[in-house]
Amino acid sequence: MKILILSQHLFPRQTPRAHRTTELVKELGRQGRDVTLYAVLGDCDYSDFEKTYNVKIKNIPIKWMLHPYNSDQDKKRTLIDKVLGRLLRKFEFPNIEFLFRIQQVLKKDHDYDVLISIADPHQIHWGVAKLRKKHPEFVPKIWIADCGDPFMLNGSSEHLNYFEKYERLFCGQCDYITVPIDQAKNGYFEEYRNKIRVIPQGFNFDVNIKKSEPKNEIVTFAYAGVFYKDIRNPKLLMEYLAALKYDFRFIVYSSDQSPIKMYKTILGDRLILKDALDRLSLIEELKNHDFLLNLENVNSPAQIPSKLIDYAITGRPILSINPQHINTEILHEFLNKDFKNQFTVPNIEQYHIHTIVNQIYALIDEFKGNE
Repeated sequence: MKILILSQHLFPRQTPRAHRTTELVKELGRQGRDVTLYAVLGDCDYSDFEKTYNVKIKNIPIKWMLHPYNSDQDKKRTLIDKVLGRLLRKFEFPNIEFLFRIQQVLKKDHDYDVLISIADPHQIHWGVAKLRKKHPEFVPKIWIADCGDPFMLNGSSEHLNYFEKYERLFCGQCDYITVPIDQAKNGYFEEYRNKIRVIPQGFNFDVNIKKSEPKNEIVTFAYAGVFYKDIRNPKLLMEYLAALKYDFRFIVYSSDQSPIKMYKTILGDRLILKDALDRLSLIEELKNHDFLLNLENVNSPAQIPSKLIDYAITGRPILSINPQHINTEILHEFLNKDFKNQFTVPNIEQYHIHTIVNQIYALIDEFKGNE
């Protein structure tokens, strides 16, 4: 069975979708599947990755962005790129380019049994759908459209109504839509929900980590990930922490520190800002903190922070709070190293990458059984 995967990012890019792609490709390769991945590669050399996992990695040729948003983590963009991005955002620029590039890729390379397209961006799905409608011979017989966040009905941002036709096009053309949690079904038009299957984010639990109880003289806690103005806004939390009179250490690992950088002057040594780390390095650091902070998504039930799984792997207590309604009593319990109200990730084995791949195989078998 030959499997084709289309995605924007993979390792070393540190995003949930890059992680989804990377772990899926690794596990399929480990199991001896014939796997080809197309992504926006940048300057990374994936030859060792290909040899280690016996997979093929190919580039999606992005042309419209003067400096493409590559997998190599080089985020430098030209002034023209930034200006165009702002001016044309409502027209889905620059992601709209995938609508065209994906069709070009499939016309040249389409001899596969199964296609897994991974969004965000959803324009990857749009490209597959448009080609399948006009030239189905260029698209593999089984198409699984994997989605992290919804598009038109995402609950946190708006898109032009014009693009609803592309959402409906891909939902109608694909064989299955896979989403990470059950609530995500509400983020798609009702008439297509019969195609939706829940397959969570996959993680490799075989992490060689020596767990031990931290010995911090000052209570130390951490947050890893990004902030969002609408659904994961740290403002109330930071203002509350800034008003506290006693000492603590709050360490933030993030690629975008702008939402909390202003509080560094107020909090001083109590707030430590660090760049985002690769997954294994992050887990190693997080295990040394007294507890880990999760900011719950507000008004967006179709989304869930993927870092919760890695938090659980560290073995450290998790404080999960609603950023709009902070439970100060529980927060003070944690700051005093009382973790009786810690959050526990339910049924954590469901996130094991072995389980995830088996669910994909089950979808393929289901399709064949319905032929």
